[in-house]
Order: sequence, then structure tokens, then C-alpha cells
Amino acid sequence: MSAEHARSASPARRLKASITRDPATLEAAQRLRYRIFSEEYDSDLGATTPGIDQDDYDAHCDHLVVTDIQTGQLVATSRVLHQRDAEKAGGFYSEGEFDLSSLYQLPGQLAELGRTCVHSDYRAGATISLLWASVAEYLVLENVDYLIGCASISMADGGHKAWRITQQLQQRYMTNKAQRVSPRRALPHLTNATENGQNPDIPPLIRAYMRLGARVCGEPCWDPEFRCADLLVLLEVKKLASRYSRHFMPPATETSSC
Repeated sequence: MSAEHARSASPARRLKASITRDPATLEAAQRLRYRIFSEEYDSDLGATTPGIDQDDYDAHCDHLVVTDIQTGQLVATSRVLHQRDAEKAGGFYSEGEFDLSSLYQLPGQLAELGRTCVHSDYRAGATISLLWASVAEYLVLENVDYLIGCASISMADGGHKAWRITQQLQQRYMTNKAQRVSPRRALPHLTNATENGQNPDIPPLIRAYMRLGARVCGEPCWDPEFRCADLLVLLEVKKLASRYSRHFMPPATETSSC
């Protein structure tokens, strides 16, 4: 995907989405990632450069970014690792957390979405929708059949919220048994996680996954570096929910070439 490939929002939104490997844009995305993950998840990122979240996978990924057109500020980002590049990267990032052997049996091409975050001032529907529009366009242009990714839930309260959200998602959005994965570091069960109190709201980015047709692949993994619980989710591209595919997927006559 070329650095010039871009998709613009309506002028009222003042936002533009693009897919890039440009070093300067990537650094801006890494700075946003550091800010969000360190401040909101209190993550131990082990940054070698102050204020930058960087790992070995970045060089092998296409990076999706949303920029405020008026200010030039990068306000949202995610990255996609295509299966053709995963071997060079040493595998998918999520293989460090889950046994993905069942998913490698699926027909077609896999890609992995990761490091997704949105600036706190831009977490309205327009920003997330534009980010997902860019993801959807990428999946079509790059002939991806299945998208996987880790959906992260903060463990700031010791895990009660994570288990409540996990159980909500598992009740409504589980994959079939053939598509289940097992965590390499299982999140410890809390016996009183569902006792008393209301269920917490599902985070907006995870809600967006589910609305697009994604499904949860099993039990959560405990990620001590990011201090969060991760659920592996799977999205079959051809089964994108119809109301969202009409909104996100570009008609063939409007699709830019790479």
C-alpha cells in the first residue's frame, strides 16, 4: 500500500485517513501509542527512545493513521501485519499470547490488526468510523480473508472489569469451536467478578469490532507489559455485517490502486 493512498472524511469532520510506511508519520503514530498506552493503561513499554512505543513488528506493517486536517495532528492509528510479511517478522504479534494453530487451518489469507488507539479528544464515532473504513479498504485491496487482533481491556481494577466484559462478549460473540485459541498466559479467574453491580460498558473500539462481525476466539490472556487483558478476535471479511460493509467498503469503481 503506497504512502500516497488516502481516504478523506467529509469536510465537517476535519479528518483524513491514510495507509503508510512513511518514517515520519510512523514516528508520530508511535508517539501517540506511547501516550495512550502509558497514560491510560499504565503500561511498562520498555521504550528505548523516550516517548515512543516501538517494536520489531513496526517495520513489517502497514500503518493506518487518522489526521486532523486543520491542525495536522495525528489522532488515531492502527497497524496491519499481512500474512505474507508475518514470516519475516517472526510470526504474528498475537502468537506471543495465543496458540494460533487452529486459525492457520482457515482457508485464505490472514492479517493482524494491532496497536490501535485513538486520542482521547477524538473518540467520537466519526474518528473510529474513518479508521475502520481505512481498515476495510485495506482488507479488500490486499485480498485478506480473515483479520485477527487482540482486543485489550484495562486491568486497573485488578481484573473485575476485564472479566465482566469478557463474559458479556463470550455470551454474544463467540466463534465456533474449530476457531478457538488458547492463551499462553491465562488471565486468573476472579470468583466474584460477576457478583453484584452492573456490567461495565464495552470499550468503543471493541464494540466496533463486534459490530463489524468479529467474534471472540476463547479465553483472555494476561499481558503484564501493557497491564491489560487481551481477547483474540477473528473477523471473516466476507461476512462483514451488511449495514457496516455498505458504509465502509468502497465501490469497486472508487477504489484506488496500490
